[in-house]
Amino acid sequence: MVSSSDRVETQCSCLWPVLADSVLTMRPTLHGALQPFTRTGGYYARSWRDYLYGGSKDLPIARPTLALAAEALRDEVALIGLRARRPLGNEHEFERIHDEVVAALEFYGDRGCLTDPTSFFAAPGPLGDVEVTPVRRGSRFYARMRWDSGFVPAPGEPGGSRWTTYRANARGYGLLLRHREPRPWLVCVHGTEMGRAAIDLALFRAWYLHDSLGLNVVLPVLPMHGPRANGLPKGAVFPGADILDDIHATAQAVWDIRGLLDWIRRQQPGAAIGLYGLSLGGFIAALVASLDRYLTCAVLGVPVADLIDLLSRHAGLDRNDPRRRTILLATTLGRMISPLALSPRVPPTGRFIYAGLADQVVHPREQVTRLWEHWGRPQIEWYRGGHTGFFHSRPVNRFVVDALVRSGLVAQGIGSPGPAELAG
Repeated sequence: MVSSSDRVETQCSCLWPVLADSVLTMRPTLHGALQPFTRTGGYYARSWRDYLYGGSKDLPIARPTLALAAEALRDEVALIGLRARRPLGNEHEFERIHDEVVAALEFYGDRGCLTDPTSFFAAPGPLGDVEVTPVRRGSRFYARMRWDSGFVPAPGEPGGSRWTTYRANARGYGLLLRHREPRPWLVCVHGTEMGRAAIDLALFRAWYLHDSLGLNVVLPVLPMHGPRANGLPKGAVFPGADILDDIHATAQAVWDIRGLLDWIRRQQPGAAIGLYGLSLGGFIAALVASLDRYLTCAVLGVPVADLIDLLSRHAGLDRNDPRRRTILLATTLGRMISPLALSPRVPPTGRFIYAGLADQVVHPREQVTRLWEHWGRPQIEWYRGGHTGFFHSRPVNRFVVDALVRSGLVAQGIGSPGPAELAG
């Protein structure tokens, strides 16, 4: 059960670290200030068109309401903050990015990664010493995990020398909620601007997963997030405009989580393990679920299917902007690191997706539906809300519990969510 203080902190933390540091210090033009409203108006008009005349056969048609439009508006406002945190840079900076993209196409092409993306994702060896430090917060006990990641870009890999200067990324971090006796495990992979204990524990409902469903829960921190963002240069973020940073961050995120899965199996041989990813974490979880053949389930919440395509959509570049050529070139690299280029290895009965009908961050049709189709049209829950609306969606909360039960990770009849858990 998530406490009321966790709810307040989650609502503030999910959106306002971005907005407080970015939007409130911006000096937007009139066009920029009005853009969230004009874009939301366009969404509302299209929604009415689809409702009256029929829309996509793959998306449910929801009756447009002001509440749904408000969800879309909240996403548009959040996108302003995300763009401010992820500036595209000037044309001079983009020349360097462009040169790296060109070099990367040659580098990965020569190694066959563009035609066989599985070869891009190197398999990690066993983790070294994993530090597990007990932590107490009020009446709650959990542990912090630290270990050496061991990830290093290949010699000569474009952008690799810069990546190694991001020292904080060399250490893996995570939270651990573990029972004394053997239990099934769920690895929860966070989204953009997360990677902080209070946010991750609340958004994943980690205590409910642990206490009521009886799971061991691990919440790893992605590269360039949380404590792994310490000391980064200004503008260095994941995901961001620096394409090769996005490539290396994706590779290291997949590497780290695969290393954690191996660590769990060494700790508890034969353990049932599931993945649960949110947004960017859904993207990473989908990749891991396409490389690891022993997972029980993968639950993808509002998942990204093609990261470079998503960044291109939100770049806001004019048609004649010379920086567009770089993004267009980078789409080939985007396909290399997309779960759409891999075959899912998690069993069909263990694949689950949920997404928001009003999501303006991860577009339902351009991102989610493509992944859903690629994964063989598994069970999917479309909720009436925007990108972060899942947290207060009772249907989503029921869906996640049902997914864990249907897959066999959680025993039938354990931990049916009550009103508090369903409401968030």
